[in-house]
Amino acid sequence: MLTWSSHMAGFGHAVPARCVENAEIEAQLGLGTGWIERRTGIRTRYWAQDGETLSGLAAEAGRMALQDARIASNEVALTLLATSTPDHLLPPSAPLLAHRLGLVNSGAIDLAGACSGFLYALVLADGFVRAHGRAVLVVAANILSRRINPAERASAVLFADAAGAVVLAPGRDRQSGLLSADLASDGSGYDLIKIPAGGSNRPFARDMSAQDFLMTMQDGREVFSRAVALMTRTSKRALEQAGIGAAAVDRFVPHQANARMFDLICGNLGIEPEKTIRTIETFGNSSAATIPLSLSVANIKRRFVEGEKLLLTAAGAGLTGGAIVFAV
Repeated sequence: MLTWSSHMAGFGHAVPARCVENAEIEAQLGLGTGWIERRTGIRTRYWAQDGETLSGLAAEAGRMALQDARIASNEVALTLLATSTPDHLLPPSAPLLAHRLGLVNSGAIDLAGACSGFLYALVLADGFVRAHGRAVLVVAANILSRRINPAERASAVLFADAAGAVVLAPGRDRQSGLLSADLASDGSGYDLIKIPAGGSNRPFARDMSAQDFLMTMQDGREVFSRAVALMTRTSKRALEQAGIGAAAVDRFVPHQANARMFDLICGNLGIEPEKTIRTIETFGNSSAATIPLSLSVANIKRRFVEGEKLLLTAAGAGLTGGAIVFAV
């Protein structure tokens, strides 16, 4: 019986045209020069303009990944789109993404996993590739700028728009692919980051204000501490399950939520800081898109080589998160 493995065959990313520097946001919020960078590590981020869509941004990243993988469109059997900001509540955006890319033989579905959405999608994609021996396109994309409350400092300084994509292709090397995964959730933190209205629990009503449909972060410090704990805990378990120590990690790819956050996690895990892939300075926090975007940017700077071991970890709204060890 033929058994398949998976490997990352192609990478892509995309951002909107407009680059927003810290000075613009600091002026709007009455913050001193350098306040945002000192607390988050962010210098710039990209925000979508009128006419730019989530599916369009996702398609740009997906197209780049398919070209990088040198794979024909008819070879992709499944398209997974991790997003918290679909074009519409209904229908899902993934079928439109697959259509835009000409993936005529592909199933397509949205996954709503907040900042950890890409990790969950990658785990599902790896299982599909191993079971069926067919390629999967995994895209994570968000346009969070249209959900930011500009008056709320905690979220206004962080969030950005971007897309990242990875093509997972079948192979026969049992040493490649997903080596371990430790996924977690903590519903006691369900309300820490949320968009209060718009779902079936609070649909549109005339007495609602526009702010009810914008993102809010009730306690930034609590989010920070819980995320660090969750990402540290799941990363340790994932490394243990994979049978490797921190020293064996070639590159550490955390969700780019806050530079101080992944510096702390590096210290907790004993990973050398220089192994961390960092894109937060330029691209900010685009939720689920940060990890695949970081993979794509890193691959351009220094291509991944066969056998490299990556530790990926994320935590976000829900609370939901986890960590995986993946051999390229």
